[in-house]
Amino acid sequence: MNLTQKKEATLYHALIPIVILIITLSVAIRTFGADPHIPLIFATVVAGAVAVFMLGYSWSELEEGIIDTIKMATQAVLILMVIGSVIGTWILSGTVPSMIYYGLQLLSPGIFLVATVLICCIVSLATGSSWTTAGTVGIALLGVGIGLDMPIGLVAGAIVSGAYFGDKMSPLSDTTNLAPAMAGTNLFEHIKSMFYTTIPALLISLVIYGIFGLKYAGAENIDTSQINTLLSTIADNFTISPLLLIPPVIVILIVLFKVPALPGLISGVFLGGIFAAIFQKSNIGDIIDASHYGFAIESGNETVDYLLTRGGLDGMMWTVSLILIALAFGGVMEKTGMLHAVGSTILKFANNTGSLVLSTIITCIAVNLLTGEQYLSIVVPGRMYKDAYIAKGIHPKVLSRALEGGGTVTSALVPWNTCGAFMWTTLGVHPMVYGPYAFFNLLIPVINVLFAYLGIGISKIDEDSQVIASAK
Repeated sequence: MNLTQKKEATLYHALIPIVILIITLSVAIRTFGADPHIPLIFATVVAGAVAVFMLGYSWSELEEGIIDTIKMATQAVLILMVIGSVIGTWILSGTVPSMIYYGLQLLSPGIFLVATVLICCIVSLATGSSWTTAGTVGIALLGVGIGLDMPIGLVAGAIVSGAYFGDKMSPLSDTTNLAPAMAGTNLFEHIKSMFYTTIPALLISLVIYGIFGLKYAGAENIDTSQINTLLSTIADNFTISPLLLIPPVIVILIVLFKVPALPGLISGVFLGGIFAAIFQKSNIGDIIDASHYGFAIESGNETVDYLLTRGGLDGMMWTVSLILIALAFGGVMEKTGMLHAVGSTILKFANNTGSLVLSTIITCIAVNLLTGEQYLSIVVPGRMYKDAYIAKGIHPKVLSRALEGGGTVTSALVPWNTCGAFMWTTLGVHPMVYGPYAFFNLLIPVINVLFAYLGIGISKIDEDSQVIASAK
């Protein structure tokens, strides 16, 4: 039993580990080119020291907070590991190479970026998963974009934009279900509310991608020799067939029939192995290696090698370790109330609807930056601001919309966040590279705040009785 009298965390206490985190990350990454893991561990140690020596917490309490936070993201970590195996087996089987091969022949540069966003929108709406979208059709579309000689950051930004549209709007998405639960409204009220901000953000994004696409629309910009070289290299190293598009179709159908994500994705691994044996004549050892260590190729073509040397369970361990460390930091900050202290300070400036939504968005982004976990960026601000929205007579669906607008979409822009780390590992493009081109993700927070100040889509509690009073 801990007899030490605990002190309430203040902004001063919270800023100590936050400032240390910012400084160590900046120095390590920018000066030494290091990975973010060790700076995050150091910041976690500092947060723990503040909690023990200044606030009176015991190690067992901090450990409990860390474990509880990690539990919240356990499913996401398991999905990440399985998707690594999906990628490895789908490349070995020829599924991803076939998607790239046909895509290079069908998609022209002028429409490619817009088509990429729309394809990823459809897949993510159908599956409810930005991760599944990026790890399947996303990789193939990235290969097509590189083949069309487009900047890799621009292509990855279009993939991320489309993937997160569905992650926000699909009733199958975990965050789409989590946000209304935290805010105190129901799922379909939440989805209808998001139309106000999501559709304008998507349309504006499509226009911007269309303008970028015009730059590559002229025939003079297309290096046909490079495309032909890519096509011949892929054809020389893999058996290409339309039948190899069956695995992703089956996985999407499995998810549509509401099979849980993990069994659905594991079926994708088995399908990849079966198709690898049939079409590429791979043996059991090859399939196990691709599933565990990923696929590797030395074709003599640098672009093909870059695109297709990836995947595997082992290939995701860098990302898994980063996620677990970030969650440990977030667990200490959440358990000790330091995150709440930051949010309470921000809330003091929320004197109208616009500033309240702005405060929510800022807090969601801050939690994404500080804890590295998308779920926490929804759960923590949801807990913090729920009563404030009710006190002002604002319907909880406005809060749930803000939680998604600040938490869900910005998670992919943070390199040490679970989502940013996944996109980085899966697409092979750093979030700092694709972030400036993920227009949908950048526009959503801005439109949420702008519409709140303008009073667009702001419902009052007495206008709609769909409020879940028991939600916590």
